[in-house]
Amino acid sequence: MNTFEVSTFINRTPQVVFDFMSNPANVSKWQSGASEGKLASEGPVGVGSIFHSVNHMLGRSMEIDAEVTKWTPPSVWGLKGSSGSMKFENTNKLDAKDGGTLLTQIYQGEVGGFFKMAEGLAVKQMQKQVESDCQTLKKLLEAM
Repeated sequence: MNTFEVSTFINRTPQVVFDFMSNPANVSKWQSGASEGKLASEGPVGVGSIFHSVNHMLGRSMEIDAEVTKWTPPSVWGLKGSSGSMKFENTNKLDAKDGGTLLTQIYQGEVGGFFKMAEGLAVKQMQKQVESDCQTLKKLLEAM
């Protein structure tokens, strides 16, 4: 299992950061690999909700359904995805710090299919993409 962690300080409250990034309709606004995101289950978002997204990595398009596994607004939320060629778990921790939020994203996952042949490259690419996406999220939220 591959694991990596990315931390980013955002000069907004944990509630603002949580609300924006946990809304699947916003995914394409801050995640460069995502072209679409939506809530694929009914009812309010919480543990058990399903987020559907269309993502692109290493020239491939993937549809991913991820289940919300953690939901404690505004401090923690997590997803587990098992569709497509990548299986992953993501935990987003939001801690109030210096009038803003320290966002820590922890990813654990395995790659299969086409990506298995280039697993090291896929994981490095994913980490670089998450780091870049966090900077985009920071710029978007701090400009609001």
